[in-house]
This record gives sequence, structure tokens and C-alpha cells, in this order.
Amino acid sequence: MRATYSSQAPKKATNLSLNSELLAQAKRLNINLSATMEKALAEEVAARLQAEWLKQNADAMQACNELTEEHGLFADPYRVF
Repeated sequence: MRATYSSQAPKKATNLSLNSELLAQAKRLNINLSATMEKALAEEVAARLQAEWLKQNADAMQACNELTEEHGLFADPYRVF
């Protein structure tokens, strides 16, 4: 999957509020919070961008599906399977 952001962009410090017990376990397990959060955020952004694209293009996809149902695919006469 193509990244939706530049991995070369500079890092920016930020503050987060996390469940204290979860944070304690993460620290005990030596989990890199920055890397973990960045990965989770990248996945969430990608999912939301996909949902946004699908919503924005729903009418066009429906029209294309209706056209295909009505007329078939242009290559149907040439298919050998």
C-alpha cells in the first residue's frame, strides 16, 4: 500500500493522554511509543482516506455498475473464458 504521507517529514513533539496501566505495561515491555503510535496513526489515516474516497465516488461507481449490468463489458465478445 502506498504511504499517504512523507516518511521523510520532520518529527513533531506532541502530548498524548494514555491509560496509565496500559502505558506502564508498554514501558515494561520496552515498546517504542512513538513508532507504535505513528504506525497506528498511519493505518487509521489510510482507512479513513479510503472510506472518504469510497463515499466521494459512490455515485460514479454505482453508475459504472449500472452501465455494466445493462450493456455488459466492452470486451465480453472477445473473452475466451
